[in-house]
Amino acid sequence: MLFCHSQPESYHQHSASYIRDALAPFLKNEEVRLTAGNGAKRTPFQYILCAASSPAVRQQEESLTYLNQGQSYEIRMLNRKLVEYTDISSKYVKSIVRVVFHDRRLQYMEHQQLEGWRWSRPGDRILDIDIPLSVGLVEPRSHPLHLNTIEFLWDPVKNASVFIQVNCISTEFTPRKHGGEKGVPFCIQVDTFTTNEHGEYMEHVHSSSCQVKVFKPKGADRKLKTDREKIDKKALQDREKYQPSHDNTLLKECSPWPDALTVTSHSSSSTPSPVYHSSPTSCSFTDGNCSPNQHGELLLPGCSDHLLPSTPPQDAQQWLHRHRFSPFSRLFCSFSGADLLRMSREDLIQICGPADGIRLYNTMKGRCIQPRLTIYVCQQQARHQPATKPGAGDIYHALYLEELTLLDLSKKIASLYSIPPQQITHIYRQKPSGIHVLVSDEMVQNFRDETSFILSIIRDENTNGFQVVLK
Repeated sequence: MLFCHSQPESYHQHSASYIRDALAPFLKNEEVRLTAGNGAKRTPFQYILCAASSPAVRQQEESLTYLNQGQSYEIRMLNRKLVEYTDISSKYVKSIVRVVFHDRRLQYMEHQQLEGWRWSRPGDRILDIDIPLSVGLVEPRSHPLHLNTIEFLWDPVKNASVFIQVNCISTEFTPRKHGGEKGVPFCIQVDTFTTNEHGEYMEHVHSSSCQVKVFKPKGADRKLKTDREKIDKKALQDREKYQPSHDNTLLKECSPWPDALTVTSHSSSSTPSPVYHSSPTSCSFTDGNCSPNQHGELLLPGCSDHLLPSTPPQDAQQWLHRHRFSPFSRLFCSFSGADLLRMSREDLIQICGPADGIRLYNTMKGRCIQPRLTIYVCQQQARHQPATKPGAGDIYHALYLEELTLLDLSKKIASLYSIPPQQITHIYRQKPSGIHVLVSDEMVQNFRDETSFILSIIRDENTNGFQVVLK
């Protein structure tokens, strides 16, 4: 669907003149740089954010622009053919605009930071597109899962403008929110693609970005005024150490955002989920007896599947997926088990955030979850064997219950003796008087820790299931 407002011819003439004037101070400096570079390749696009840059930024540092939360700001997109630069043969180009963290540390934690913002602001987006004000856009889209990204097509032969709204503020991502904190800077980045031979917008041609900080409404205006007053009070020689403020901000060329190269692909190339294969274990019921599985002891919950120093990077990736650390699999794609195990708790918290960092550290170190109840069971080998005095050759197996429920007890017994859990119909406790009491959740909750039981498994001919008796 085409969202392109028709404008009179005078608009396009005025727009071209406006962009030339806005670009003049930037292009003059860039022309000197390109000439010094002995004819380096010139980029085909220029993007201008219509917001004033701060004068309180030192020379050789990246420019900084202040924005108001929720206010619509124009990004003018210019094919530099209008100023005698190269042309693009594609009918349309695709641009992806995103708001990302400028700080490298926060880039590692981007997924967690954005998820936290999503939960605190349900239904809101970090970046919105103001379609009524935008000009020359085709098929503008905002993916519901990518709160900080918008994309659209536009005709490079004509001028186009997209109006964006940033709905988060810089102080929402600071560690402490007691007021007066220095907000974190963001980057507004535009990645542009043309079509390949299959008509897919996958050929990257240009990327540029600028640094911004977002304030509550009217806060950006006050901050810009404060910066100007601060610079005006400085001596003339000190002012020369700072960049001049411009009414518009030119986005500087940069590397493409890593996700940009994959978002444009229609086919998913993500790492497949790990597949688990289990070998069926046979269990024969002779005289109502079942042998435990060959592994003997049940492992404590959370203690199996350790990450070893000898684990290669490919297996380490599968380990991360199995333990629900998929968002960090790309970050640790080249890490072996030894590389991960060398990382300290503080390193993981800084990279993954407090919650996932602590969880990853505990999982890597194999820290076990302490069971709430431990009981020992020994299967009765013969029907005539005394139930309360096991022989010297009897072997007990430990069952660790992390939930004090009949269901958890049934699952642990089924796992130990290789029985399908759904085929255990009832569990009874045989009292010294000979009566059978049906085991319930309440009875499990009143088991004493480290109690020993003689266990019998009896086939129920009517239901083709099994009944378990604890003595």
